[in-house]
Amino acid sequence: MKIIGAQAVIESLKNEGVEVVFGYPGGKVLTLYDELYQADFHHILTRHEQGAAHAADGYARATGKVGVCIATSGPGATNLVTGIATAYMDSVPLVAIAGQVEVPLIGRDSFQESDIRGITTPITKHNYLVKKIEELPTVIKEAFYIASTGRPGPVVIEIAKDLFGEVFDYQYPEAITLRGYEPVFAGNEEAISKVVEELKQAKRPLVFVGGGVHIADAAEEIREFLKLTGFPVISTLMGLGAVPGNFEQNLGMAGMHGTYAANMATTECDLLLGIGVRFNDRVTGLLEKFAPAAKVIHCDIDPAEINKNVRADLRVVGDLRWTLAQLCKMVKELEQTELTERVTDWNKTVQNWKTEKPLTYEQRPRQIMPQAVVEKVSQITQGDAIVVTDVGQHQMWVAQYYNFTHKRSLLTSGGLGTMGYGLPAAIGAQIGLPDKTVVLFSGDGGMMMNCQELATAAELNLPIKMFVINNMVLGMVAQWQRMFYGERYSHSSIKGKTDFVKLAEAMGVTGFRATKPEEIDEVIAKAFNTPGPVLVDIWVAEDENVLPMVPGGATLDQMVLEG
Repeated sequence: MKIIGAQAVIESLKNEGVEVVFGYPGGKVLTLYDELYQADFHHILTRHEQGAAHAADGYARATGKVGVCIATSGPGATNLVTGIATAYMDSVPLVAIAGQVEVPLIGRDSFQESDIRGITTPITKHNYLVKKIEELPTVIKEAFYIASTGRPGPVVIEIAKDLFGEVFDYQYPEAITLRGYEPVFAGNEEAISKVVEELKQAKRPLVFVGGGVHIADAAEEIREFLKLTGFPVISTLMGLGAVPGNFEQNLGMAGMHGTYAANMATTECDLLLGIGVRFNDRVTGLLEKFAPAAKVIHCDIDPAEINKNVRADLRVVGDLRWTLAQLCKMVKELEQTELTERVTDWNKTVQNWKTEKPLTYEQRPRQIMPQAVVEKVSQITQGDAIVVTDVGQHQMWVAQYYNFTHKRSLLTSGGLGTMGYGLPAAIGAQIGLPDKTVVLFSGDGGMMMNCQELATAAELNLPIKMFVINNMVLGMVAQWQRMFYGERYSHSSIKGKTDFVKLAEAMGVTGFRATKPEEIDEVIAKAFNTPGPVLVDIWVAEDENVLPMVPGGATLDQMVLEG
């Protein structure tokens, strides 16, 4: 059929099953937006392009679908960059469509021209600059295929402005073949057999679950494997929720702010089975002494991750749904007690660590403790919510004290550590899962990064419950200054600078505040009982640290536990 390029974009999105896009209009995409208006396609107007990218990211993480965002050329496109980089670091399927100046003007430093393809090359799986209208349908088909297959990630499509109005004979390809890109699903069964042989020999095995388990939708498989083997399990920040927090064998999060039991188990285990983990610096501590007594088995869909940080004695490359299904199948063929009896003493040891040194904090009589806020919200939601965070101290307290029980229940910027991610990502998650309770934890620093999206939440009347853990400092920065920089708080105090209740109300969001411990129960209950978006400004202790903490350059067993 004969249509213009703007119509072709919309038809292509429909062909890919896209139900909603997030964006912000501008000069080079006005023709596309005119067609969006006429097509009545579901578009969410954010208040900043960065908000659109993070919202598409949150939508993708919560639903497992590809998130889509749109921006104009130049500053519109460059405002997407932080969101694209965030998605890239955490392997989130995202397609970002950016306008570009007209084909004859490309490369002439034209008004609102930027080389977004060049800018985003290091932070995308692939990107395109479309200058011929006939290529547009195939490019869009390829972009969605690349973004969603193998190890997911963001893809950028730049489209020259004149193509949006150009008429051509549109036909959407049913399938595509990309030379050199062949995503793996099934791996090598012989490698699985070798893994099982190692499992049979191990006396102190430990399963290490990462965000790849959520990406592969393999939470059920990992839970079955743990029940079959009886092995203890630890998690990365991104892996939280793959195994329920109250699962007996779960020792909690490992790494810089991990639990004592998780870090000690990593140090003492003789076999470490990594499932969809990156072994990044936040979980390894001093790399040369990470898991010093262990044989390391690394299972991942991306061969580039294996041996990148931690040397693997065995590797299994394949989709984790396939890997874990094969592991469960072979483990079932063993004698029922062949694995479980061997690790009885080891399980007693790790449970003792868990019991003797649990996560704990000091209750102060006249100050609200941030951990208590997280615990209360976890209790009210019973772990059955989509929890979104910004980055900093509150993020770690959520990881430590919220009882995650479901897959895809924690949305957070793990790899890039993006302040300002939380609010727009919560919007995306609520749009994608309108019947779920969505909870946002942010800091007083992070909330200001993209606070304009409060207006988006208000306009759409999204029932997001937002809790600002307000210690009136840039919390994690201040903690490092307190612990390692002689208490020299260089530009980390933001005391008294923002009234978050007034800010929320100015944007059309209901605002509450709690400043005393006795107000917490009532104000949190009020937030959940109030329709629409609600922001609760909670004044917490200014000098509280996230503990345990592994200082930079230390090993995992050299945790600072208190004080």
